[in-house]
Amino acid sequence: MTATAIDAGALGELQSAFADEASFRAWYDRMLPRIYGFISNRCGGPGPLAEDLTQQTFVEATRARATFDGRSEVTTWMCAIARHKLADHYRHLEREERRRLRLVVREVEPADAPDALLASDERDAIERALRTLPSTQRAALLFRHLDGLSVREIAVLLHRSDSAVESLLARARQGFREAYGGRVDD
Repeated sequence: MTATAIDAGALGELQSAFADEASFRAWYDRMLPRIYGFISNRCGGPGPLAEDLTQQTFVEATRARATFDGRSEVTTWMCAIARHKLADHYRHLEREERRRLRLVVREVEPADAPDALLASDERDAIERALRTLPSTQRAALLFRHLDGLSVREIAVLLHRSDSAVESLLARARQGFREAYGGRVDD
């Protein structure tokens, strides 16, 4: 079968799966371990997230079954739907992380900054250097050096491990040094 050939067996399989409740149950029971395994291997293992994404995959497959054209196996089609659900999940996480970090970074900028930051030219240079950093690095630096938080406290705020925050701070300090052209006290 070529890549564009239609597999009548695959079309028939999906059509018969939705013929009645018993057929659907048999098809679902056969497909569930494959799809759940596919998803759980890509989202950190078995658990509520894998279960939720598996459910979303079956709901979408049910909704979009009329669009299945038989150019692939049904399992391949289902895995493609699952892959899209995974991508949607990770994009959602990224949007939420960016939103949360924007809120956190706004909260960090105090009105009564240290005197060294109040000097207009120096403050502008520092702000420019900070803007060159990724948001998580910027937040970590601000938490550490402006708020005086410990690595542990930063880890809790950013939902990271202590060692991940230490690495994040090291990269942030290096990036800041390069952008600012000066030295950052640890």
